[in-house]
Amino acid sequence: MTARTLIDVHAHFSVPTTDMAREASWRAMRADHFMATVPHVWSPEIALAAMDTNGITMQLLSTVPTNQEALIASNTYAATVVADAPHRFGLLAALPTDDAAAALLEIRRATEVLNADGFAMSTTYNGTTMGDPRLDTVWDELNTRHAIVFVHPDTTIPSRLGQATPLIEVTFETARVITEMLYARVFSRFPAITFIIAHCGGALPGLSGRISLIGTEPWVANKHKVTAAELQSQMGQLFLDTAASATNANLAAALQMVPIEHLVYGGDSGVPCTNDKSVAANLASLRNSTVLKDADKAAISSRALELFPRLRARIRSAAR
Repeated sequence: MTARTLIDVHAHFSVPTTDMAREASWRAMRADHFMATVPHVWSPEIALAAMDTNGITMQLLSTVPTNQEALIASNTYAATVVADAPHRFGLLAALPTDDAAAALLEIRRATEVLNADGFAMSTTYNGTTMGDPRLDTVWDELNTRHAIVFVHPDTTIPSRLGQATPLIEVTFETARVITEMLYARVFSRFPAITFIIAHCGGALPGLSGRISLIGTEPWVANKHKVTAAELQSQMGQLFLDTAASATNANLAAALQMVPIEHLVYGGDSGVPCTNDKSVAANLASLRNSTVLKDADKAAISSRALELFPRLRARIRSAAR
């Protein structure tokens, strides 16, 4: 591994589909104020070319379809992509968190059959949030496995005030659901799970001081009597990726909530809201940051190798 090793923990993919299906999806997005100019297409070949353009060594692929059958098929497909190029791709297997029993089955299949590197969840999945107490059996299983869970905001929420959902809405969705999990003590009750939160934590870092300051006032619903110190401690456990958020403003807020060692590189590739140019711009923002030291920037780029040690072995094996 070198200082130029760049591991992307936040990369999406799509299963093969038809032109008609892509056209329908594109029209639905435009009707909801997401003004993509053409239907989105993903393939391993397109992804690899984009990675090479921006010097990305490896991507951890994830997507969370809202239909359980589609989710299982999606995980299976991604596993074949990884098997074909294990030194360039990894898999964060999606979990159907509206059904704890189904999620437990998929954890076992993803681990024992698909050889997944970790797991991916949506903050809200078919109306069930990650703070729902019915998911405690899932957290217990993942805690036992010392699993890594990548948390992505629910992208099915509608746009508001004429702006596409990925611009603003997803950041507040992240803040809302992670806050719910703080008050449910999910992070302190299951400390062996490593949570990576997309988009530098969304709006959460900017609200973290407010949550700590007034989050235990008598008028705040807090049935578990979580203290201000517990709120701060749990937020400090989180890892944050830099996807679409490697600006000085985002990074400065993030570092008020988590230690520098909890920042990892994310590019948000493989979706209509990201292209080679925006990935490059976000990378440039990270590399030119005045908030971070040069050593910190290099560490962020390859920190995923510490969280996912198997990736290092696969890259080295390919190099040999």
